[in-house]
Amino acid sequence: MTHPAARPAVFIHGLWMHSSSWAPWVERFEQAGYQAFAPGWPGEGETPEATRANPAGLRDRGLGEVTDHYATFIADLPMPPIVVGHSFGGLIAQKLLGAGFASACVALAPAPFKGVLVVPPAQVRSVLPILSKPWRRGGLWSHTSDSYHRFFANGIAREESDRLYARFAIPAPARPVFQAGLANVTPRSEASVDTESDRGPLLMVAGGLDRLVPQASVRAAYGIQRRNPGITELVLLPDRCHSLSADHRWREIADTALEFLARNNLSAQVFS
Repeated sequence: MTHPAARPAVFIHGLWMHSSSWAPWVERFEQAGYQAFAPGWPGEGETPEATRANPAGLRDRGLGEVTDHYATFIADLPMPPIVVGHSFGGLIAQKLLGAGFASACVALAPAPFKGVLVVPPAQVRSVLPILSKPWRRGGLWSHTSDSYHRFFANGIAREESDRLYARFAIPAPARPVFQAGLANVTPRSEASVDTESDRGPLLMVAGGLDRLVPQASVRAAYGIQRRNPGITELVLLPDRCHSLSADHRWREIADTALEFLARNNLSAQVFS
């Protein structure tokens, strides 16, 4: 049961997944005593079905606007929360940590921020269908069940991939892909993270089968983040793909995150 003085935890999803995909994590963290929240992106419908039926509210949403949306949500919490983000949510979570809005961060297969120069071929292939159409920068882009399995859920059985796609997949704004892809040639890019600020602990998780954010990309980001005096850890999971936050082995990663938080004195109970 959640204690009134429990530490809050905020979950931030990435592109092409609805916030409801965090439901098992919310339940697990609440069982551990945290106050857990999984607010959607601005313009996202309350359910995947509602979002698919009317996705226009997500159009042209960029990383700065989405980060501000979560910062506003966090401002109403009693204390800086733990932030857990996946993919572009992991990039946003690191932005929030660096800006002082979070007490700690868990970044699962986080999209690269400005300064990460490693771009594996698999990553190029996964985003090329979007980046090759610059006129769609302000629009939406949706996976098919085939492309979802090829790039997002390639490390699990097609049957499970199709279930995740049917249950959680939604259209997503294309702008964050362009912002991350062009960050290193864009002054004042919204894909920037303050990696030098005084910050709390950061755990980064990478999947060895990930094609959207390959392990090499996360390792490169970790190499930058570890220069910070704050605690920075990296967990490599060789048999996981980009769907690691939502597929059938999510629990192991959630428990790894909880162990990391407890080890760094950020367990659920807050003592005054």
